[in-house]
Amino acid sequence: MSRVRLHDLDFVPFIPEGEVAAAIDRVAARLNTDYTGWRPLLIGVLNGAFFFAAELMKRLTIECEVTFVKVASYHGTRSTGKVSELIGLSERIEGRHVVVLEDIVDTGSTIRYIMDALAEHHPASVRIAALLFKPDAYKQEIPIDFVALNIPNAFVVGSGLDHDGLGRNLPGILKIAEP
Repeated sequence: MSRVRLHDLDFVPFIPEGEVAAAIDRVAARLNTDYTGWRPLLIGVLNGAFFFAAELMKRLTIECEVTFVKVASYHGTRSTGKVSELIGLSERIEGRHVVVLEDIVDTGSTIRYIMDALAEHHPASVRIAALLFKPDAYKQEIPIDFVALNIPNAFVVGSGLDHDGLGRNLPGILKIAEP
């Protein structure tokens, strides 16, 4: 794949689809080990984590359930710094082991919001799994327990990530092209 134009921006290949798949395999293997004998509830954060959640679920051999919440903190290529819950959690999580599935963790404002909201429901545990993690941008002290891939602080699309609604369907991960 070469350059792709989404709205007003050009993107170039960054992480091939095979590398993304191998990284998801590694996260699944850890979850299968860590949650043997348990039935965790996986909570995917929409819209971006639908791809990661689907691919991860295909690889899990443990008993588990999946549900989704929808929050937003991005506009264009920048985090707004404000998180607003759009669709809430409908499952009971009291006493349950929960794994939050994120497409990408950068500043961590979404993670902070979700962790605070989930704490009110008294789960047994909450851990975070992310397809992509930007350690240089992260501003929280909440551990990201399962990271498929660490990336630099670049704007990326593909494998569920978008630029104003476009690019989620692109295979692999693409980054914004240098001017």
